[in-house]
Amino acid sequence: MDLLSRFRGDGPSEERTRVGLFVDGPNMLRPEFDVDLDEVRTIAESYGPLAVTRLYLDENASPGLVQAGEARGFEVVTTSGDVDVKLAVDATEAVAADRVDALVVASRDTDFKPVLEVAGRRGVRTVALAPGEHGRSDALRNAAQDALSLDADVE
Repeated sequence: MDLLSRFRGDGPSEERTRVGLFVDGPNMLRPEFDVDLDEVRTIAESYGPLAVTRLYLDENASPGLVQAGEARGFEVVTTSGDVDVKLAVDATEAVAADRVDALVVASRDTDFKPVLEVAGRRGVRTVALAPGEHGRSDALRNAAQDALSLDADVE
């Protein structure tokens, strides 16, 4: 079965699209955006079952934030280094290892443009999910097949 058939829903259910959701915590979980992790997850699940669900945080993240991510089904990855580098490497590795058919990157950071471009060239459906219209990156929007914003109406 080809990749396009999976997105149309043709074929057996065991061939459903595997979705990788990678959330840039420092850029998404800011008070001015009021991001709901459940909504982020629901949007990603609209593309298919989640194969990878990761929330990336820096070492200064509060224990409450880590707990909230875990309670919502995220694998929380905390790093003392650059969150962007860790997320980009992990997302690219998931694409290269053929573990995902769709890649959802929740961020407003243009650093993830190359990740979306690589995924797209490999036939992976790409989604850029912004925290809001005012937090949207034009570079991410243009690199992704689908560009969504949490403050917009999502069907």
